[in-house]
Amino acid sequence: MKNKMCYLNVLILLLLFVSVVQAKTWEVFSPDKKLKITVNADKNITYAISWNGKEVAAPSPISMTIDDGLVLGINPQVAKAEKISVNSQIIPVVKEKRAVIPEQYNELKLTFTGSYGVVFRAYNDAAAWRFLTMFDKKIKVYNEQATFTFAQDDSLVIPLEPAFNTSFERLYDHLAIATISPAHKGYLPMVVTKANGLRVALAEADLDDYPGMFLRGSNDYTPTLVSQFAPYPLEEKQFGDRSLRVTKAADYIAETDGNRAFPWRVLAVAENDVKLIENDIVYRLSTPLQLKDASWIKPGKVAWDWWNALNLKGVNFKAGVNTDTYKYYIDFASKNKIEYIILDEGWSDTDDLLKLKPNVDLKELIRYGNEKHVGLILWCVWLTVDKQLDEAFSDFEAWGIKGVKIDFMDRDDQKIVNWYKKITVQAAEHHLLVDFHGAFKPSGLRRAYPNLITREGVRGAEYNKWADDITPDYNVTIPYTRMFAGPMDYTPGAMCNTEKGAFRANFARPMSQGTRTHQLAMYVVYESPLQMLCDTPTNYEAEPEVMKLLGPVPTVWDETIGLDGKIGDYVLVARRSGNDWYIGAMNDWTPRTLKVDLSFLGEGEYKALVYSDGINAAQHAEDFSVTTTTAKKGDVLEINLAPGGGWVARLGK
Repeated sequence: MKNKMCYLNVLILLLLFVSVVQAKTWEVFSPDKKLKITVNADKNITYAISWNGKEVAAPSPISMTIDDGLVLGINPQVAKAEKISVNSQIIPVVKEKRAVIPEQYNELKLTFTGSYGVVFRAYNDAAAWRFLTMFDKKIKVYNEQATFTFAQDDSLVIPLEPAFNTSFERLYDHLAIATISPAHKGYLPMVVTKANGLRVALAEADLDDYPGMFLRGSNDYTPTLVSQFAPYPLEEKQFGDRSLRVTKAADYIAETDGNRAFPWRVLAVAENDVKLIENDIVYRLSTPLQLKDASWIKPGKVAWDWWNALNLKGVNFKAGVNTDTYKYYIDFASKNKIEYIILDEGWSDTDDLLKLKPNVDLKELIRYGNEKHVGLILWCVWLTVDKQLDEAFSDFEAWGIKGVKIDFMDRDDQKIVNWYKKITVQAAEHHLLVDFHGAFKPSGLRRAYPNLITREGVRGAEYNKWADDITPDYNVTIPYTRMFAGPMDYTPGAMCNTEKGAFRANFARPMSQGTRTHQLAMYVVYESPLQMLCDTPTNYEAEPEVMKLLGPVPTVWDETIGLDGKIGDYVLVARRSGNDWYIGAMNDWTPRTLKVDLSFLGEGEYKALVYSDGINAAQHAEDFSVTTTTAKKGDVLEINLAPGGGWVARLGK
């Protein structure tokens, strides 16, 4: 009898296995059951996504072409299907949005004959999938077909970029998806506004040993976006002291280990625009912490020299790239409890990081900074870092430098993606923070190596020095788009502010469009654990009320709540640090009134320090008011935003 029961159990398991491998369609739901991924593996592999019964993405084929023209995903034969559920937490070393990140998802892993597989994950706020390969050799990837099919009347906010050689600093276009052709190509992240009311952010995560993904229109003007990747560079030519351009490319996009997981393809889902700001799916999907000791990584604010051309007044020395000027910056930072200053271009020979300029006594500045509790971060050209990596980073650590700002990579092919990791890993070995400029968007490396504390990959305030396209409309677009991928070094804090029509580009004494409080609100709305103060100490010292906010404002947060907003129109965000709440609002050129529901506050009365657009801000953008009041849980504040305006408050016990 016992043998018969054993035989029966084995037979049942075999029948279940046969049933699994013969199935053509699988479903995986999010833990809250709202999001559903439907996977079909018949003639090809397709996925479709819905949320609360509404379509997110229509059936979309995926595949990967490798050596000898082998296409993984055509006529797939399922060998094994596995499902798992995860309910845990992530405690980030650097708290970008929150101190505790819920990690909850259901996963479907399909393994196919032919040594490959695909993993699908359903989160409450996102769907994601990635290819797996199980070959015991190196492989070349010639193409990965990632498609994203939407509805005819959906629209897209996209940073169009025709070239692969780019600084990733484009403006954003609002286009109907059905009108997008193969000539329309853009990089991630981008956001789909669906006619059914949902919002879908497209991104990638855990990018490693592989090129970054662009998306373009399909060949037949259907509402489908198709992946495109920079080919692997075979030959490069240097232009000037900082640009290395690809002059000959391979017919493949990557040569890589054949036994690996490839980057996640991500579709984050929200019921409205502002909920995208709460989403940290790119971080959750990426490789966990790889450092044994991360206690030395210290977020903070930075006094920046380059944007304002080191302009000082009322001093008894000639301002410029010299020791006296940087000591003045250190004094300013120390007085206002700003953790760092940056020495941008000019402190050394751009082609030799160890050849210091005679007017800059770097070791004295380090000593003086240590005395004042202010760390130094050094700007570097990436080609020079690459050439002097071991010696320079060793010396920087020995001298007491706290970090490096590395500039002008301007690509995201496989070779450059690997370079980012090499630099970040070696910087960690020498206890150096890293801020990449001329950089592609964040794709998860910062979770494994949190010393990669911020990066550019955004058209930031520097453009105010030579162009007029950093408008309030743009400033309230990037919190939903570029910032979705992770921290962005926009470099806020302009103190010369202009109303609409009054802006003039000025390289040495730059200004910004929009009001003073529009700039101040960026310190709450924009995420960057290493956050800049871009203007000159002279201008900040003339505004002591401003420094009452910018001195204490945190750069990392225990909690983030998206309160209200619309891409390109306005944004309203609340963030908590300890027991204090900060609320920031930013506006486009249309004046508007918003309501701030304080139901998220804790119990008891809060003291509120409030910065508002002044009564004359529409005519003079630097006009602002500072008031103090009290507030409690459940209060509803009404705030008035001027054209290009802003509002920011600090609420504490």
